[in-house]
Amino acid sequence: MTITMDLDREVTRLQLDYAHCLDKGDFEAWPDFFTEHAWYKLMPRENYDAGLTLSTLALHGQGMMRDRVYGVLSTIVFAPYYQRHILGPTRIVEREGNVVTAETNYLVVRTKRDMPAEILSVGVYLDKIEIGESGLRFAERLCIFDNDLIPNSIICPI
Repeated sequence: MTITMDLDREVTRLQLDYAHCLDKGDFEAWPDFFTEHAWYKLMPRENYDAGLTLSTLALHGQGMMRDRVYGVLSTIVFAPYYQRHILGPTRIVEREGNVVTAETNYLVVRTKRDMPAEILSVGVYLDKIEIGESGLRFAERLCIFDNDLIPNSIICPI
């Protein structure tokens, strides 16, 4: 397993760019962080720990992700809000060929107008990151949330 300082910085940059994209509400750019056939899953820790595959949200491929973005921007009715990601340091677990496995703790805070901020989700990203000619992209992103209850619903990606 070869993990260089350059690779560590690139993986960290991918995490930061991802969070920045979502925090500024640039949802149309969100699918570009993934490979064409990537998985994005949001699931409770209880299910993940038990080996259960049931997810709160499961999107396979950029097509499904773009469809979700279309829904968020055009068809889903919800009170607008801001979200802010706070990330822990990324830990590269292993590298096999052009795939890096990484873990990053996260906290996402949601703020609606005239309301106090609330914790939307806290947990860990478990990532398979593909190293390609155009840079790093998520081949799989599991958002494993620790909290049993999610306030109201998850509209925007975490």
